[in-house]
Amino acid sequence: MRSLLLSLLQKRFLNTSPPLPTAPSSPSFTVQYLINSCGLSLQSARSVSKKFQIDEQNLQKPLSVIQLLKSHDFKDAHIAKMIEKRPRLLHCSTQDNLKPKFDFFIKNGFVGRLLPELLVSDPVILTRNLGSRIKPCFKLLKSYVQSREGVVALLKRAPFFLSYGSMDSMRLNIDLLVKEGVAADRIAKLLIWQPRSILYKPDRIVYALNALKNLGLQPGDKPFIQALSVRIQSNDTAWKKKIEVIKSLGWSEEEVLRSFKRHPPLFGYSEKKIRTAMDFFINTMELERQFIINSPNFLGMSIDKRIRPRYNVIKVLESKELIKRDKKISTLLSLSEKNFWANYVIKYADEVPGLLEIYGGAGKAK
Repeated sequence: MRSLLLSLLQKRFLNTSPPLPTAPSSPSFTVQYLINSCGLSLQSARSVSKKFQIDEQNLQKPLSVIQLLKSHDFKDAHIAKMIEKRPRLLHCSTQDNLKPKFDFFIKNGFVGRLLPELLVSDPVILTRNLGSRIKPCFKLLKSYVQSREGVVALLKRAPFFLSYGSMDSMRLNIDLLVKEGVAADRIAKLLIWQPRSILYKPDRIVYALNALKNLGLQPGDKPFIQALSVRIQSNDTAWKKKIEVIKSLGWSEEEVLRSFKRHPPLFGYSEKKIRTAMDFFINTMELERQFIINSPNFLGMSIDKRIRPRYNVIKVLESKELIKRDKKISTLLSLSEKNFWANYVIKYADEVPGLLEIYGGAGKAK
């Protein structure tokens, strides 16, 4: 009787006791899943697993995310890179979250390989809201670059428009430029040339606009947009330092600023590049300093890949009296590779043994 009662109590206890908690997924499971299903390397999977875990009791979302990617021609390497950068995508809902975004991108020109290229370059895009960020961004960019194809080209170069910063700041910055009289086509060029410039805080844009106007540059001037981009990205310390660097080469401050207004990228060149170029132009080519001041764009050309090879070819041809200096040196330096190759290298290659080697090899102009 006693044994029967004990048996009944044991059964009752077993029937009423809560189930034992399921053991959480182990980091080793996450590592194996990232390797086997997502294509990550062992080292990368281990690194990701320190911050991100996959529940082995709930694999539906990770599986559906991978299936969605593969259905849109994402290769294994694409998937591995995306998940390595943004592993939490594996927790996203495909039907409510990811698929509507994929459909929107495809509808707006990201077809074939363009879709994987965009999303692999910046997977954070898929974490942004379709209605409040992605669609308005497309609409804003299209209003300036004028076409769906233009937006696609721009976002290939600058995918961060869809993921970084505030849409309000972007709109405000563009409105500021419009108010200052910057034409729509010039704003489009700023977006294409230096897209990050438009993402700075609006007070930085205002500061740069005023600084340029104080230099005498106006929104309608041809170099204005390039100058604006440079000035936005240069704080006062960097700006003053660049002026002092160029002044140390014998320029006056007025000459420095005049050259900047002619060729704004000048202030984007490194100190080493400027010094190396000036040394070659002045001490090797024996050009007047005023030549560089009037044509500061030459400071941006590669000395080793462009200037020196052309200078060596011209010197050899002149020494053999095959050509006379009937053109300005600025013209010779500015010629396209194709034209310089045809008119000054291949034209005289048979008459001057080794001319191809002096220029840098037959493949240089191709």
